[in-house]
Amino acid sequence: MNIEQLKLDNQICHRLYIASNGITRLYRPMLEKLDLTYPQYIVMMGLWEKKEATVQQIHNCTKIDGGSLTQILKKLSTKGYITLTPTKEDKRVKVVSLSPEGEKLQTVAASVPEQMVCKFKGLDPQDFEDLKKILDKINAELE
Repeated sequence: MNIEQLKLDNQICHRLYIASNGITRLYRPMLEKLDLTYPQYIVMMGLWEKKEATVQQIHNCTKIDGGSLTQILKKLSTKGYITLTPTKEDKRVKVVSLSPEGEKLQTVAASVPEQMVCKFKGLDPQDFEDLKKILDKINAELE
């Protein structure tokens, strides 16, 4: 029995899965030079934008689940890219700040997005904008 709606070729989720894995693999060599994994890179981008944020604020902007985010922050702290400081009001709430080393890393990482765009020669800038809009709609539905 062949059920049409169960064919992989008919699945959007499968295409997203393949694309996500493929894009993450493309990032790997560039991020290895920065001593970052892809999830660490996402956290660092959030911090480069904000300079300082609570763990909850980082979770809100990156959408990385709490357990994984805690491990990522520990690794980034061990690497010397960030500092974790309890707030005076509530010691359970931690503020994450870029270290001088983490700030310097931003300059090196600035070329990564352009390098990634260059890997997609068959897409033009409008394709990227359209894709972002569609993915934003999907992600809004998932929240």
